[in-house]
Amino acid sequence: MHLRQLEIISAIAETGSFTAAGRKLHVSQSAISRQVLLLEDELGEEIFHRIGRRVRITPAGDALLQLSHRISQDVHDTLAEIGERHQSPRGTLRLVGGMTVCLYVFPVLLAELRRLHPKIEVRVTGGSADKCVAELRAGLADLGMLTLPIASPDLTSVPLLQEELLIVAEPRHPLASVRRPTAADLARQPFILFERGSNTRRVIDAFFLQAQIEPRIVMETENVEIIKAMVRAGLGIGIVPYQAVAADIAAHQLFHSRVAGAELIRETGWIYPKMSRLPRAVSEVMAVFETIRPKLRFAPHRRRS
Repeated sequence: MHLRQLEIISAIAETGSFTAAGRKLHVSQSAISRQVLLLEDELGEEIFHRIGRRVRITPAGDALLQLSHRISQDVHDTLAEIGERHQSPRGTLRLVGGMTVCLYVFPVLLAELRRLHPKIEVRVTGGSADKCVAELRAGLADLGMLTLPIASPDLTSVPLLQEELLIVAEPRHPLASVRRPTAADLARQPFILFERGSNTRRVIDAFFLQAQIEPRIVMETENVEIIKAMVRAGLGIGIVPYQAVAADIAAHQLFHSRVAGAELIRETGWIYPKMSRLPRAVSEVMAVFETIRPKLRFAPHRRRS
């Protein structure tokens, strides 16, 4: 079997006759017939039923037609990819992410992307995971960085990094004098938390369940900056990703700690629609992230016992 024979089958199926297929491919009708006969002899099955001057494809012929389509698409994709390698990536990329990612990851990522690929224009939308997933599924976004898991059969998830969630409090809070708070130390504290339904909140709720804590929740929000502001004002304690409070900790504006005997980790990953080949701009953004990953801090240094 040769690629030319698959091309002939596709042309016959499209035009409905050997003669029309010959005109389409600029060869004689006899040459078309000969190639079909050779292929039928090789397979031991008819590819087309001849009905007067018209033909009808058989199940064996249909299988070969689908093979022809797949090969044609692969050839097209490969040639396009080779062509793109010789061009600077360009175009518009629609990027979505949660609030923490938009505040603390995307600025570093996009600054480096602009330096390396100035012809890629990026439009960023922040919001809840449900909103971001809806935009990806509707074709309104190309790529997202979201807290996993994302259960959607038409989207691809690529685990990317793990972030540690920490207890944070106002520096004069009684917890600040405790070397390593225990679950019992947290039991009667007022909490300011991420909103219910988010994957980050699910990690926190699983911790509460395992530690047998019934938290007293005084506020819920998707905005990590609101959580930090309320915690700094002494209205409660929070559980937030380290990268969101690293600067506040360094400036002694917030106390932070792990919980004794517990490890709170959330996983973040790339999310994008399932497709046979990633657009060049998407793959470039993902590659640039790997270059800036060492600049990001997702957990504090471990203290010596």
